[in-house]
Amino acid sequence: MDLHIRIKNLRNSVRPKHLVTFVWALALSFLAGSLSYSLSQHEISNTVEALPGTQTLEWQVDPADSMVAGIRRFLLRKLEESGELRERYWQRDYSSEDAYISSIRDNRKRFRTYIGAVDQRVPVRALHLIETTLKSSLIGKASGYTIRAVRWPVLEGVEAEGLWLEPEYAPFAQIIALPDADWAPEMLAGLNDTLPPEMHIARRLAEAGCRVLVPLLISRRDTWSGNPDIRMTNQPHREYVYRKAYEMGRHIIGYEVQKVLAAVDWFSKQGEVPIGITGDGEGGLIAFYSAALDDRIDGTLVSGYFQDRIGVWREPIYRNVWGLLTEFGDAEIAGMIAPRHLIIEASRGPEVNGPPEPRNGRRGAAPGRLTTPSLSSVRTEFERARTYFDNLEVPENISLIVSGDGSGPPGSREALEAFLLSLGISHLPDNMDTETPEDLRVPRNDDDRMRRQIRQLMDYTEHLVRESERTRAEFWNQADPLSIESWEKSIDWYRKYMWEEIIGRLPDPSLPVAPRTRLKYESSHWKGYEVALDVWPEVFAYGILLVPGDLQPGEQRPVVVCQHGLEGRPEQVVDPHIESPYHAFGAQLADRGYIVYAPQNPYIGGDRFRVLQRMANPLKKSLFSVIVGQHQQMLDWLKSLPFVNDNRIAFYGLSYGGKTAMRVPALLRDYCLSICSADFNEWVWKNTSTDFRASYMFTGEYEMYEFNLGNTFNYAEMAGLIAPRPFMVERGHHDGVAIDEWVAYEFAQVRRLYTRLGIPENTDIEYFDGPHEIHGVGTFQFLNEHLR
Repeated sequence: MDLHIRIKNLRNSVRPKHLVTFVWALALSFLAGSLSYSLSQHEISNTVEALPGTQTLEWQVDPADSMVAGIRRFLLRKLEESGELRERYWQRDYSSEDAYISSIRDNRKRFRTYIGAVDQRVPVRALHLIETTLKSSLIGKASGYTIRAVRWPVLEGVEAEGLWLEPEYAPFAQIIALPDADWAPEMLAGLNDTLPPEMHIARRLAEAGCRVLVPLLISRRDTWSGNPDIRMTNQPHREYVYRKAYEMGRHIIGYEVQKVLAAVDWFSKQGEVPIGITGDGEGGLIAFYSAALDDRIDGTLVSGYFQDRIGVWREPIYRNVWGLLTEFGDAEIAGMIAPRHLIIEASRGPEVNGPPEPRNGRRGAAPGRLTTPSLSSVRTEFERARTYFDNLEVPENISLIVSGDGSGPPGSREALEAFLLSLGISHLPDNMDTETPEDLRVPRNDDDRMRRQIRQLMDYTEHLVRESERTRAEFWNQADPLSIESWEKSIDWYRKYMWEEIIGRLPDPSLPVAPRTRLKYESSHWKGYEVALDVWPEVFAYGILLVPGDLQPGEQRPVVVCQHGLEGRPEQVVDPHIESPYHAFGAQLADRGYIVYAPQNPYIGGDRFRVLQRMANPLKKSLFSVIVGQHQQMLDWLKSLPFVNDNRIAFYGLSYGGKTAMRVPALLRDYCLSICSADFNEWVWKNTSTDFRASYMFTGEYEMYEFNLGNTFNYAEMAGLIAPRPFMVERGHHDGVAIDEWVAYEFAQVRRLYTRLGIPENTDIEYFDGPHEIHGVGTFQFLNEHLR
């Protein structure tokens, strides 16, 4: 038949979709080999560079590397913009002090939630002396005051420990003095010569006639970070506590703020005596946050901490606070202290180059550095903070004091005098820089004290983990499984909550798709094209599209999106010549006639991609915030292709791709089916267990932790957001990602839900005698049953 007649017949047989031109029909005919034309298969391959309707992809770059770099630039810009956007969360009323405090109540509530200081404290009726028949609680004394080792209750099973400096006569003020995390309370009390006398802040305040409590902070050492029967790590103690707590909506910061506020509870029962708080470095952070939450604190001195927080993602991970910069820079936090007194001291802060060095098998800590805040950053943020005090007409209640050139020692005489003046004390004793207390200590093991404090916090968090299933059940009590219709309607709120509060929702993609493609693979059954799609400025989606060669004109087929895992690439999914645990399952599915799309996901490059999570979290976003946006754009493009059945787009991912299979289809309903391979398990246990060898508590995957996930969405709940769409789990008996019992326990909840909905056939699990890999037997059958 003449070529132009064949083309005319083909044109009449195809109904273009989304205004796709006739050139698509011609391309389909080429792909099917149905045109009697003089070009050989080889010549066609050299001629057809791109899919019709797309521009030719002309990159000469590594798409994975470029993707991670682009997302980094995107997030850096979002961080820069965050300060300008915070004001939308505030409705400050400056008409009176009471009106102002009332107007920031919701902001305080959110701040308390973000730092995890949400639990009810136990009553503090008294300080408890720490002593035995061999050791007295009295560990030091000087003219005018004594020093005792004490503890006080905070949460159920959690106590604070520290030193109590009690003046001989009625105190002029009551002060909580917080050391940096690497300083013992004894250092501030002058009981050793580690610090110069002018830095013995607790001693100097006691000599001024103040009652002083010096809490112990969790240190940056790694002595107790790990399980000696499984694995020890080089995570700082603060990171070790942080990881478990973060998953449960708590935080090392929140726990230590609670210890401070428990001390304030006790102070407030000791009569009408002013209450103040001061801290340096990590102690400055805790003091600052505590004062922002509690109006009972009259005066606050923060040293070596306050600055513009836009670079918080570079700091150690135990300073990572979900959503912080969306609403709270240091200036906004200072605004929650207003109209009370706040003294900012620009002084030397802790210099920390990173976690303890890896050694003897100890590794897995997240990177992060601390440096002295630059004076320019302190001044800039201070000027922002001062506006809140000016608007309340109390400009005198905030002051900036510079120690040396901004890197001098904390606790300068000028700073302490201003601090005491804010509490009604007019001056400091002149001789306070020379006298030190008498040391009455018998040998004590300070390691035991630190170990005890860490153990209490870990045990408290473990209790939250044990209760989390009940907590999630209460959270989900509005979901209605009486019918498919009632279930789908009732889970809309939960889907929105997961997207906005757990994953973090970015605006929908802002750029046109602008697809660019080029031919990369040819086989006897299909052709493979590289595909690049724009998403947001600096952010693109990339993948490989496999188009079966036997597509008929006008035919539409289902798509399986096949997702690689950690440090993977789409080539491993689609190239039969690459040996890997993926077993080229995308190519296998294309051989069976499916259209296959294998995306490049950004979890590649070690710390280069993990740092993206750190950059995103303060913006109330995560790595999956970006991934979901990429999939939104992928889905829109796939649905626009005339040979795609846009109601039959499935997702199938291995390992980290299995994590994606749990999260992305739960949020994007355009996926009609999801298969989670080599990842499904009791996810909360996986993240928080200190008894399971494959727990993320011992490894370098610090980006795994999602704030408050444990109280809201385990994998069964994520599967509930996928329901009633088909959902399947693929599980190798020898896969070290979890154990069969955990997988079965969590999947039983999924099976029960689908059964209650009357669709037990829409979910399945296949166990096979193999490791962490694609098996591709039961899952392929599942796809055939639900996509054909």
